[in-house]
Amino acid sequence: MMWKGIKLSLLGLVAFAQVHAQAPARPKLVVGVVLDQMRWDYLYRYADRYGKGGFKRLMNDGFNCENTSIVHLPSYTAPGHATIYTGSVPALHGIAANDWINRKGAMSMYCTQDDSVQSVGSSSKAGMMSPKNLLATTVTDELRLATNFRNKTIGISLKDRGAILPAGHTANGAYWFDASNGSFISSTFYSKALPSWLTEFNKRNVTDSLLNIDWNTLYPINTYTQSTADDNAYESKLKGEQTPTFPHQLKSFIAADKGVIRTTPWGNTLTRLMAEAAVQGEALGKSGQTDFLAVSFSSTDYIGHFFAPNSIEIEDCYLRMDKELELFLNFLDKQVGAGNYTLFLTADHGGAHNVSFLKDAKIPGENVSEKVVNKNLNEVLKTALGVNELVVFSNYQVYFNEDLMVQHKLDRDKAVAICKDYLVNMDGVAFVLDMKDAAKNTIPKKILEMAVNGYHPNRSGELQVILEPGYYSGYGSTGTTHGSWNPYDTRIPLLFYGWGIKKGSSFTPYHMTDIAPTIAALLHIQEPNACIGTPITEVLK
Repeated sequence: MMWKGIKLSLLGLVAFAQVHAQAPARPKLVVGVVLDQMRWDYLYRYADRYGKGGFKRLMNDGFNCENTSIVHLPSYTAPGHATIYTGSVPALHGIAANDWINRKGAMSMYCTQDDSVQSVGSSSKAGMMSPKNLLATTVTDELRLATNFRNKTIGISLKDRGAILPAGHTANGAYWFDASNGSFISSTFYSKALPSWLTEFNKRNVTDSLLNIDWNTLYPINTYTQSTADDNAYESKLKGEQTPTFPHQLKSFIAADKGVIRTTPWGNTLTRLMAEAAVQGEALGKSGQTDFLAVSFSSTDYIGHFFAPNSIEIEDCYLRMDKELELFLNFLDKQVGAGNYTLFLTADHGGAHNVSFLKDAKIPGENVSEKVVNKNLNEVLKTALGVNELVVFSNYQVYFNEDLMVQHKLDRDKAVAICKDYLVNMDGVAFVLDMKDAAKNTIPKKILEMAVNGYHPNRSGELQVILEPGYYSGYGSTGTTHGSWNPYDTRIPLLFYGWGIKKGSSFTPYHMTDIAPTIAALLHIQEPNACIGTPITEVLK
């Protein structure tokens, strides 16, 4: 009997050892970095002045997927962040745009809007947000499930959608910037109070300290040879400025409008400092499980919208972003340990050149006013059908008010035909797609697939408008925007670095939907539940 007991004990020890021997090796921390509106070509356009420790460290010591693209429309911030972390597309994950029209009643819905929760850390409504509208799980959710909720996941961004959507449904916390008080806040979806480390961070008034520094160029302004002259007609002016030129004086905004920090490189500095505070405050990388930090840098987008890609402001923004990356990577090396974390860097979308800049360079382009199209389209429909405010033109789509259609017993086919006839005759319109019968549209396959991937029956317009290259709906004569299928909006950088990642590069075509399954494969966890992407196996050791 004694020998039997010893034998059983030995068998138990062997079984225990086998179980633990089979446990997958994982990094201590995964860091997802999204640079909002970063065009792929910025990796190379300013490369001669990047240091060795930022973008070049990731490119030289990590894996560079040089031919990565978005496969959905519209190419906006919220769908991009949701797609990166779900490995899915708006047709499935439901984040069809930054905001969309619920056609019944034509009510607008913001992507992370949740009227059932309250702000935490602010008296404003900026915290009434959650991932409620995201229909799929994220890779961050799947990691939480795989560890039986023993790991930590934190999302951080100046934008609520840039923090909330990547962090997923099960995050320990998501934190975003509130312009009303210059602090990072959250919502009761996550907790009833801010963690003590964040309260201490907010007490430092970092926003005010940074706004006390005027924005001048990092290097002598005459060395910014990749950009248009500083004083030009393509850029917007900060409030109170006579010209859109350096130096941009910021001190007056401390009391008047703290939100202006988003349109300066100091917004990226603030985000980095917040991310570092979260790593330390939450002891990320030290839970005994694989923790996840999802951080999105938003000022790259605000500056792009405001000043456009060919501005000195954008060039200076990325030269400074390179230094922010270097500081952040050095921090992670010290805090978590070099080789103990995996990091990926990508973008949610790119950005078009300013249309006036294009025309001055003799390249076709034009701004299509969303308000004008909306007004004219409704006037045409009212004349033909006798019903006012029947449609909303938004997100390059036409949304029909289903309540009015039913109330007035309107013929859908006739209403669609009227809209299509008006739109196809507009200057700059290439195609108008009827998404209720997408297969019948005559259009290049790639663009049709992007439209189908972006079409959610309850959150997308019935008609999808495809503009000519260089045409966009947006920001008037200054600045720029994004949202189209074209490479300038949909070609994105994708770099993997650190634990479990090979050194190298590839021009094999990959997609934004491949990021989440690649991280899932690295961690040996289930892919998100609506994932349609494929792991990029050549980046993995």
